[in-house]
Amino acid sequence: MKRLLLILALAGSTFNSFAQTEDELKAAKASKNDSIAAIQGRVDAIQAQIDALPGWKVGAFGTIGGSFSGFNNWYAQETPNNSAGTIGFTVNGFANRDEPKYFWRNALTLNLNWVKFDDKDDPNDQNGFRQATDVFNISTLYGWKLSEKFAISGLAEYRTTILSNFNDPGYLDLGVGATWTPVKDLFVVIHPLNYNFVFSSGDSVFESSFGAKIVADYSKELGPINFKTNLSLFASYESSDLSNWTWTNSFSYTLWKKIGIGFDFGLRDNKQEALNYALTTLGDPNATFDNIDNNLQTYYTLGLSYKF
Repeated sequence: MKRLLLILALAGSTFNSFAQTEDELKAAKASKNDSIAAIQGRVDAIQAQIDALPGWKVGAFGTIGGSFSGFNNWYAQETPNNSAGTIGFTVNGFANRDEPKYFWRNALTLNLNWVKFDDKDDPNDQNGFRQATDVFNISTLYGWKLSEKFAISGLAEYRTTILSNFNDPGYLDLGVGATWTPVKDLFVVIHPLNYNFVFSSGDSVFESSFGAKIVADYSKELGPINFKTNLSLFASYESSDLSNWTWTNSFSYTLWKKIGIGFDFGLRDNKQEALNYALTTLGDPNATFDNIDNNLQTYYTLGLSYKF
């Protein structure tokens, strides 16, 4: 009986000692976390001071996505012998300069994707990679500050595809007006004097016109998170059929060093492109602005991200 009591006493002492040690370690860990948070806060404050300094700020982040698959004698599907794959990437780059009297913002967006599906039982099947997504956009915005939040500005923005039909069509917006910067990472461009040049080859439905240009861009970096959203809208004064808008979004989260996960998606509405597609690709000779299906254009890319 005495031995049993002694064993229970030793066990209780060991448990209490272990529990005490665990509590002490947790308390020590909590204090270290508080210290790390304080250090990170000071680092963030210094970085904010660096970001506020005048001069050029240059950077980029992007997404790389891809998948490959192969099947042999997989009879449960319609094409039992095939190989398939997708590959693509997105780059969002910027070069900005912010001075007390003026600012100059330059941006580049590039999104390219290829896809392939090879039916090994069909000798006439195309087995190479084909273009899937093709987006190229470059812009430059210069503003002379009237106040901390308002500026007189001029914008040049060019959009096209580059893989198979470069500048066919291509869009160049040139305009002047005002830019509003309500917060540091957001700017809104309102240019009532803007001309939308549309370039295309041969006889086509594309037509240049005079109108208003509106751009809203928000970019933010919060630790491992990079986010950018951009809305570019042209409203033609001649006809709503000549208007168009594009909304692109990019998100990346850094997991290790400069590598993480990224997601990009875009929306677009352009009635001239819809009519041109109906006439040239679908071969509908009766297609007009009034009877075509102007469906919303979309794309997305999901994959690894890299912060340059």
